[in-house]
Amino acid sequence: GIMKNSKLHIKNMVCPRCIMTVEQLLTKLNIPFSDIKLGIVTINKKLSEDDINSLSKELLILGFELIIDKNTQLIENIKNLIIEFVHHEDNQNLKINFSDYLSKKIGRDYSFISNIFSEYEKTTIEKYIILQKIERVKEIISYNELNFTEIAFKLNYSSVAHLSKQFKQITGITLTQYKNLDDKQRNYLSNV
Repeated sequence: GIMKNSKLHIKNMVCPRCIMTVEQLLTKLNIPFSDIKLGIVTINKKLSEDDINSLSKELLILGFELIIDKNTQLIENIKNLIIEFVHHEDNQNLKINFSDYLSKKIGRDYSFISNIFSEYEKTTIEKYIILQKIERVKEIISYNELNFTEIAFKLNYSSVAHLSKQFKQITGITLTQYKNLDDKQRNYLSNV
């Protein structure tokens, strides 16, 4: 899939009439876009593999070619690995060195991965991981099964104090205040 607000590159889109043709096609396929200029379309929806396949096919019929930006796919991949790492693994995972883990999984060195991520996302991988960890903390608090010490341990924080400080920095409220909220609003993962 491709994230929302990604840029799609389209080859052979060289004239104003081409822009109209591509606009009509996107409308027909129900793919909302915020910006369209020669060769580049900024899309407003998360595209599934199916969306991409039909768009690609239809563009070819019209004489265009969809070029999937390699970096966009790399970013997707990094985000998915981070979400999986933080949300779906047992806590053993959080003790390993994440930069090594990412390099190994992606097969590029970490500084390369990290630079591209920052360039495209306007935030760092480190900050993105912290956001995901805080989401995970909110989720665990809402299950009401673990106390703060256990949560800090589970997510590999050095202490509850460290966890509390980070939690307050990101959410603006303390762990206890969050625990006492009636309506625990959690961000949907993809909107983080």
